[in-house]
Amino acid sequence: MHLINNDTVDLIQFDNPNVIFIRDGELYDYPKQEINICGKSVLKSSIKLRENDIMVAMSDGCPHAGIGLAFNFGWKWEDIAEFMRGISCAGYTAKTLATMLVDQCDKEYGYRPGDDATACVVKIRRRNPVNILFGPPRNRDDNDRMMTLFFSKEGKHIVCGGTTSKIAAKYLGKEVKATLSFERSDVPPIAEIEGVDLVTEGVITINKVIEYAKDALDQNELYEQWSFKRDGASLICQLLFEEATDINFYVGRAVNPAHQNPDLPINFNIKMNLVEELTTCLKKMGKRIKVSYF
Repeated sequence: MHLINNDTVDLIQFDNPNVIFIRDGELYDYPKQEINICGKSVLKSSIKLRENDIMVAMSDGCPHAGIGLAFNFGWKWEDIAEFMRGISCAGYTAKTLATMLVDQCDKEYGYRPGDDATACVVKIRRRNPVNILFGPPRNRDDNDRMMTLFFSKEGKHIVCGGTTSKIAAKYLGKEVKATLSFERSDVPPIAEIEGVDLVTEGVITINKVIEYAKDALDQNELYEQWSFKRDGASLICQLLFEEATDINFYVGRAVNPAHQNPDLPINFNIKMNLVEELTTCLKKMGKRIKVSYF
């Protein structure tokens, strides 16, 4: 799958299950040109891309899944195509779609795979920016400048931290409305500010987001813990991991006096390290990251 300028894809296929192409929620029978190379049949396709097009490439271990087990003749290509078409309408990311396909193959094999089941999913998306504000600026005189730059950016806005949320609310001329209901014991409650998409606590919440980010880049075993829940960390994950393509960080360098207590495991350097860790994970996810410090 050779993507050219995010506009066209060239598919070159040899000795593999045909790439599944989903367009407008339906299976798309794309044109294929057969080329003979040294006696081998190679299929070539050149397709103009549209928003939300999905391509699913897989090894032959996928349609072989279940041979001699649940299905005597395996999980056929047509069955896989219909399975992927069905789940594609739910708006899952490419990574999640690939995970669901491989997990289903494992299930069809009775969790004892007889062949490698490998999948690659490409989804064409419109760029979707998300902006995240974390910590007040070092110099209080920069409050308005930081807020002006943050709120002038296109896309959704996340504000993290108690002091930060107060500054944002003052700038907008609104009030911070706290919610005292704990969705879970290890993540502080969220708050609300009119004009802000999400307001959360700072360090503890971001630390949880990093835990989920590292897992998402590895085995993705914690996906169900954050993908549908409504706590602050889960909501940030949904916005950053699934919705966003471009993420703008606005990070304040102010030292929080509450964090200077030697009995608390939080200090300024840890806060800066959290930003660095999170941005590193997000870059590995393929996100475009910009960090501005104040």
